[in-house]
Amino acid sequence: TYAKMAPVSLSFDIDSPRWDQSTFVGRLKHFLNITDPRTVLVPEEELDQAKALVESCRAGLVPPGSSQEQLLYAKKLYDSAFHPDSGEKMNLIGRMSFQVPGGMAITGCMLQFYRTVPAVVFWQWVNQSFNAFVNYTNRNAASPISLRQIGVAYVTATSAALATAVGLNLYTKRAPPLLARWVPFAAVAAANCVNIPMMRQQEIINGITVTDENNNELGSSRRAAVKGIAQVVLSRITMAAPGMIILPIIMERLEKFSFMQRIQVLHAPLQVLLCGGFLLFMVPAACALFPQRCSLALADLEVELRDSIMAKHGDKVPFVYFNKGL
Repeated sequence: TYAKMAPVSLSFDIDSPRWDQSTFVGRLKHFLNITDPRTVLVPEEELDQAKALVESCRAGLVPPGSSQEQLLYAKKLYDSAFHPDSGEKMNLIGRMSFQVPGGMAITGCMLQFYRTVPAVVFWQWVNQSFNAFVNYTNRNAASPISLRQIGVAYVTATSAALATAVGLNLYTKRAPPLLARWVPFAAVAAANCVNIPMMRQQEIINGITVTDENNNELGSSRRAAVKGIAQVVLSRITMAAPGMIILPIIMERLEKFSFMQRIQVLHAPLQVLLCGGFLLFMVPAACALFPQRCSLALADLEVELRDSIMAKHGDKVPFVYFNKGL
């Protein structure tokens, strides 16, 4: 398909952000674009073609007659399906574009089936299994993690979620019904505080690669890893919060109506659809809270790394940059 190539226009840079990534609105537009759930339906062959086109553009060549719209669409598919560090195709379940269909189904069921301990255990286990895929897929790919570490992270996060959910479920038996409906969110928030740092523990132990403004590697920083992971934890909790806090209030009010009591079998599908409505906006909004290309002031780095950078570059590198993951 790309055998015949032509020089790309000097005015077009396929890696240049379409929107200003230093502002929340610019990042929101970017993530609305690449977390579009429709991209999960794109065939694998078309994703591979998009990657080939993006790489051709980076090399300064594009197929004759290609429009800018085609190039931007190829970049959208590439960003939605390939890891920003390694360029490898991400597993479908772990992609941020799968957060709406996957998250709405799991979250809707967690919010609906919260009354019995077996149901709480099952849906929290399903959710943490899903989160493990997402966290592993969206880690900083420069920091490898062993199967043993993945297993420990998965078991620890799942245990934290189950302990929180089951404990609060028993504690709220005599509490107002609305409090019981908020138990799943408390469990999800607690698990995120464990799952993400554990799944990305190698970054905290060994540090992640930091670069200068022009992507020249400067070394590895543990403090950069901690900052990036903390931002991801906050983003994930924010992603879940509106749906898991507001939707229980809505359902608590709706279920008092007689027509809702007659169609109890439809309560779960209704919650799934409403969760999807929240996630359509909250997935890109939460991803946009912080820049994906995160920065850290030179003064905040480890002393050894800071001294090494200053010895080589003086005061020409006031900030270092790194991919925080999603």
